[in-house]
Amino acid sequence: MNILLLGCNGQVGWELQRSLQPLGTVVACDFDSPEDRKADFSQPESLRELVRRHKPGLIVNSAAHTAVDKAESEPDFARLLNATAPGVVAQEAKALGALLVHYSTDYVFDGSGTEPRTEDAPTGPLSVYGSTKLEGEELIRASGCRHLILRTSWVYAARGGNFARTMLKLAAERDQLNVIDDQIGAPTGADLLADVTAHTARAVLRQPELGSTYHCVAGGQTSWFGYARFVIEWARQHGLPIKLAPDAIRPIATSAYPTPAKRPLNSRLDTAKMQRTFGLVLPSWNSGVERMLREVFSR
Repeated sequence: MNILLLGCNGQVGWELQRSLQPLGTVVACDFDSPEDRKADFSQPESLRELVRRHKPGLIVNSAAHTAVDKAESEPDFARLLNATAPGVVAQEAKALGALLVHYSTDYVFDGSGTEPRTEDAPTGPLSVYGSTKLEGEELIRASGCRHLILRTSWVYAARGGNFARTMLKLAAERDQLNVIDDQIGAPTGADLLADVTAHTARAVLRQPELGSTYHCVAGGQTSWFGYARFVIEWARQHGLPIKLAPDAIRPIATSAYPTPAKRPLNSRLDTAKMQRTFGLVLPSWNSGVERMLREVFSR
């Protein structure tokens, strides 16, 4: 079986190149790939020829416009990448009878309350990013293709920049650090997301009736402040250069750090449906972050 992987060079896409290998022949595509594998989401119609050329049985789309603040100033471009292009891919998946796996986000919700959102909870995005990702979901469902939509949150990876690296850089330079403490969610590793994708896609290929929308995040919850404190204390205990004193990390409210895009305060996602349907266990967020830190800093 051919597997068409779109957005192969992103955080999740890089891990998918590994996790999807046991399922078939992975055709890894991105914007800067050679012409026969070029996936230009700013030119959605070009994606039709890409899908038709490779005739995949499984399409995994990890491409997206993820610059949340920048999306506020370029809504048409964000919509092109997050909604229109996935809609075109879904149409082609339908024509081929292929399964489409697509990633969405906690930003489709309004972030109110304190309870974890289930898959059927009312949506209400607060930003261009959230609204375009929601529209992408809707276009995929409307296409009638076999699909698996995985909503996730706070994705990080050992490869490239991430929140943990940023916090450790600042902690090595500053005497004081202010970090938002009223946004709550679950940092989720790209490696975990990629592994879950392979497990669930295999199951849906065998049992198409399992295709649906699922929430996929690491276990537990924290704030950005709690996340930062965990990372910095781990670094301190492992001898990394930390200038910041333990009591010099200060929690602040989102309102004290205004950004162009409004963030949901409650990013908790209920994963019971995912775990029950596929018999999976989603490990705690801190175990995944610690593993990432060891990979990055224990070389």
